[in-house]
Amino acid sequence: MSSAIVIGAGIGGIASAIRLANKGYDVDVFEANTSPGGKLNEIRLGSYRFDAGPSLFTMPELVDELFRLAGKDPKQYFRYERVSEICRYFYEDETEITAHADPLDFAREVEDKLGVPAKKVLKHLGKSDYIYRSTAHLFLERSLHRLSSYLRFETLRSFLKLPFLWIDRSMHEANEKALKDARLVQLFDRYATYNGSDPYQAPGTLHIIPHLEFNKGAFFPDGGMYSITRSLYQLAEDLGVRFHFNTPVKRIAVRGRKASGVLADKEYHAHKIVCNMDVGFAYRKLLPDQKHPSRILEQERSSSALIFYWGIAKSFPKLLLHNIFFSADYQEEFKDIFKNKKFSLDPTVYVHISSKMNQDDAPKGKENWFVMINVSSDQGQDWDTLIPKARAAILKKLSRMLKEDIEPLIEEEDILEPRTIESRTSSYKGALYGTASNKKMAAFFRHPNFSSEIDNLYFTGGSVHPGGGIPLALSSAKIVDSLILHEK
Repeated sequence: MSSAIVIGAGIGGIASAIRLANKGYDVDVFEANTSPGGKLNEIRLGSYRFDAGPSLFTMPELVDELFRLAGKDPKQYFRYERVSEICRYFYEDETEITAHADPLDFAREVEDKLGVPAKKVLKHLGKSDYIYRSTAHLFLERSLHRLSSYLRFETLRSFLKLPFLWIDRSMHEANEKALKDARLVQLFDRYATYNGSDPYQAPGTLHIIPHLEFNKGAFFPDGGMYSITRSLYQLAEDLGVRFHFNTPVKRIAVRGRKASGVLADKEYHAHKIVCNMDVGFAYRKLLPDQKHPSRILEQERSSSALIFYWGIAKSFPKLLLHNIFFSADYQEEFKDIFKNKKFSLDPTVYVHISSKMNQDDAPKGKENWFVMINVSSDQGQDWDTLIPKARAAILKKLSRMLKEDIEPLIEEEDILEPRTIESRTSSYKGALYGTASNKKMAAFFRHPNFSSEIDNLYFTGGSVHPGGGIPLALSSAKIVDSLILHEK
């Protein structure tokens, strides 16, 4: 029987293990932490439960597909529901916009609150759909680093459409030209943060992202986001995958030009190695003696995050599952993140409250707040000084905009910041998405899903093609699966 080793039990690693086991491989997964999930994990504080990392769930069909590949009924493992109101946006001028799941309802909301014609909003969402349909089969479903991907009619058709996919302008420029209203532009600019990028630099092609929310839908898993990890972990075990927790991999063994195994608590051998560790650490720690792709490893890091987990001793009916409190000067905020390598004193604050959907996550009459701001990756900043200042700025902003003093309501608290993101999830410099997408052709410059120097070595997860976030991590596992199938 052919054997495979997966390094890291993040969502991309578990998905790869499932696909390999489904192909008949004997699979071992090595994870440094005590539990699976990587960034997609959970924490408990007293009587509160929090999803520790990703909080938005789109493209659930990519999860369902893994169960169906194994001949299983997804509903026996995992259930979810579509969210009817995706997000509520709060602005400094006291405007509030609810992003309804139905595009027409959302467009009417925008017309009512901002005066932007509904047909203009629908046209903008239609453009997002067009970009998705024009690019998804290439950028999200195939390796960009194999010649075979370009010898296809669909690929040629995508390249012929490039001039119409806003690749020649920044995301902000595309949104501003189409929408005019600064508040609506800010709402659509925000989608650049979904892969840790700056809308004032990232290409307009990233307008593909709102399509996933508005045209395909946002969902919430029964039991919270961590149930995605739990269900896939259970499926992997049911398929015979062996998990080795508290077992960090120290080296990838290379003989000649072939990866032959790993050194962990002892040496293990396998025919295929799939690395789910951030590619920056993978080369520096696991392949120190091999040739490194220096151009890729030196690329600009994506943004990181500063997250406060707050048990709040009150319920706020006006808040939804997802909430955004915008800064007054968005451009200056991104300048601080990507150029000045600090946080803004007026940050955009994201508040995720899973207890709105899963009442067991907080005591009755209380809420579990996942409070996040985007920050720079770790560049040696004095975080011990910056974090208390950021906390104060966040509390001041939320208290003002909600007209309620928030700090006295906090009865449980924990913090996740760039240094602990790096140490807990092996994300190089705490960057959540590997490299940023702040260049026109950034999608082509991410690390491929395979090694060009070492045979039998593959890469999955958010730091490689096609990028970060749950859907893209699952897509990376699917691409690795196709590469192994082709090369078997």
